[in-house]
Amino acid sequence: MTTILDEMLGKRRFGIKPGLEAMLALMDELDHPEAQVAAIHIAGTDGKGAVAAMCESVLRHAGYRVGRYTSPHLVSVNERFLVDGSPVSDEALETAARVVCPAVERVEAHLSREVTFFECLTAVAFVLYRQLGIQLLVLETGLGGRLDATNVVTPLVSVITRIGLDHCDWLGNTIRAIATEKAGIIKPGRPVVCGATPDEARAVISETAATRGSLCIAAEDAVSLRVSKSRLDGQTFSISTQNRSLPPVRFPLPGAFQAENAVTAIAALECVHDLGLPIADGAFVEGLEQVCWPGRFQLVSSAPPVIIDGGHNPCAAEALLAAFKSCREKRPVGLVAGFCGDKDVPTFLQTLKPIVKCAWGVPIRNPRSLPATETCNLMRLAGMERAEASNSLEDALAAAKQWAAASNGIVLVCGSLFLAGEALVACNAFPWPCGRIDPNEQVKAGVTRV
Repeated sequence: MTTILDEMLGKRRFGIKPGLEAMLALMDELDHPEAQVAAIHIAGTDGKGAVAAMCESVLRHAGYRVGRYTSPHLVSVNERFLVDGSPVSDEALETAARVVCPAVERVEAHLSREVTFFECLTAVAFVLYRQLGIQLLVLETGLGGRLDATNVVTPLVSVITRIGLDHCDWLGNTIRAIATEKAGIIKPGRPVVCGATPDEARAVISETAATRGSLCIAAEDAVSLRVSKSRLDGQTFSISTQNRSLPPVRFPLPGAFQAENAVTAIAALECVHDLGLPIADGAFVEGLEQVCWPGRFQLVSSAPPVIIDGGHNPCAAEALLAAFKSCREKRPVGLVAGFCGDKDVPTFLQTLKPIVKCAWGVPIRNPRSLPATETCNLMRLAGMERAEASNSLEDALAAAKQWAAASNGIVLVCGSLFLAGEALVACNAFPWPCGRIDPNEQVKAGVTRV
């Protein structure tokens, strides 16, 4: 991270302030860069980042210059800002931050309140893409939707992925309440694609779309996807829609939940195609086959197998179980896990317990981290009798790999995206040359989302 951006964000590490007042004021001060992009705007509890990655990859292979803004980052803040498939440079972020910083100071003086870390970053994103001439943007919400800083755009299409219970302190403690917040990204007259989700959530999304005169497209009705092969290193599936029937796609992201996300992404892309941005069959195939979304059920080594996943809520634990099942994996699992203290750790561990034979609790690089000893105690309470605390991820990984090699087992690292980023670096599996794990960045990321 470069100096101006580091200074600006270093003053704003803590606090979530739902609401659009500051963001709208910032956009006014900056001459509305958000109005100069055509966006695919994505909300949801699980899968929205993967859907964003797939949409970006397909659009790029269709020949469009496209940006992608997602959060949080795994290793370096640059990952949040992609242009043409790669994280932007420190210099590009610095240039955008120099424009945003004085605008932030003016807004803070006018509103008598601090602009948050995520609001600053989102403003930097919009200015960055304007400066780089990027007019097509895949945009992921940070927290919720209705009051999220990204919700200042009027998108080409809104997308809502699977909804579950997470961030209940901010979004509500029922599926209906959370769905209402996510559905807040639906804009009058603009279509919305609804991914696979509980019926209660789907009803809220349909009702909101009808109220706003927006076409609501159920992804599973618009896209047919049939998996013919599923392994830890990926899957092969065929796709048909109203517009096309594609040859078999060799998709690098394993797991049934990623096939579900692919259906949602394809439905959104077909919507973009129908709105006048043509996408050829070959772009779908190449884009899906070359999509990069690290730290999500990612096989980083095969001898023994080590899988890294950033899942941290009960829905994600269920998705992990389904992923192992879809890959027809019956080998025992050695779990290496660390969590933030505000997560439903007992339910997460209870969900995974049927496949876990031994476990290691580790700390994560975040002030909200559960101590390794507490994680270990929760593992034992969940029925994981062979659980121990480890002072470091490296020590736990070494022990887990040794166990897996001797037991013909699989190592699974999960519980936090912060831990996933650290594990990717430890396993030399991070795909971009943009960084290192910076504890200060991890702290700041930890109070904005996840």
